[in-house]
Amino acid sequence: MRNFDVVALGELLIDFTGSGESSQNNPMFEANPGGAPCNVLSMLQNLGNRTAFIGKVGDDFFGRMLKERIEKQGIDSRGLLFDKEIPTTLAFVQKLPNGDRDFSFYRNPGADMRLTIDEVMEKKELIEDADFFHFGTLSMTDEGCEKATKAAALLAKENGAVISFDPNYREPLWKSKEDALIAMEFGFENCDVLKISDNEVELFTGTSDVEEGARRIKEKYGIKVVFATLGPDGSMVLYKDKVVKKAGYINPATIETTGAGDTFCACAIDFIHRRDIDALSEKELYECLDRANAAASIITTRKGALSVMPTIEEIREVIGG
Repeated sequence: MRNFDVVALGELLIDFTGSGESSQNNPMFEANPGGAPCNVLSMLQNLGNRTAFIGKVGDDFFGRMLKERIEKQGIDSRGLLFDKEIPTTLAFVQKLPNGDRDFSFYRNPGADMRLTIDEVMEKKELIEDADFFHFGTLSMTDEGCEKATKAAALLAKENGAVISFDPNYREPLWKSKEDALIAMEFGFENCDVLKISDNEVELFTGTSDVEEGARRIKEKYGIKVVFATLGPDGSMVLYKDKVVKKAGYINPATIETTGAGDTFCACAIDFIHRRDIDALSEKELYECLDRANAAASIITTRKGALSVMPTIEEIREVIGG
């Protein structure tokens, strides 16, 4: 038995979430711990998993805050490194009138980009001791961290871990769309479980038919399970010859969607980890989508993600069981 259910590698940062205006009519922002891979681990912790994170933050106030917050969530922080030269990455998230989000990143460079292949190899015992390894594309935006990410993913694969991948495309962080597509393809080629959003399906395949695009990706790269999220419309999962769909839970208390995809992703990973990935039934897949959709709807009612992930009890209240 391995000591970790899931180990993730990637960005850990501060999401400055819009919090209205001051008495002087200036915009105010709340500093929320964030970063997709650690958001996923935080939700996994709430679902009863043992997790560990590999990444880098600045040796500054924000970096130390992030270490304290992930440890508070129960995430093993032995793989968290501090950069003495480059500060912690910051992201400002502003909700747009149409409900979408606008991101402004302070990451040129940011500490998370400075993770090296040598540093990953120094922490390789964490990867070798995990049932699942999870990553995204944002740790592949620059050559150094790209090599580190690829080495970690391939090491996990060699050691028999199930590989989960979420592209988590953020256009401002890429030198070109083509670079992002290349990084996505590496993830598709090496993952067993894919969580992908509707807009990422269209970006990669050129089709707005999410089911058709997800099927193309699944079949071309031989991915065992593909979860596609559809925003407020819910989600679908493609598995063998099955396509299962579940409508979303529309929550009137929604304030912003940061972390919704990460929350969904964690629920999907947790579900598969507790079952035989080669023998999933249609009923089980529907139950997975139901729980993941419910959890994602809850996080949209809260600012931030990592520190405020829903509990199992809260999810059960939404799905009624």
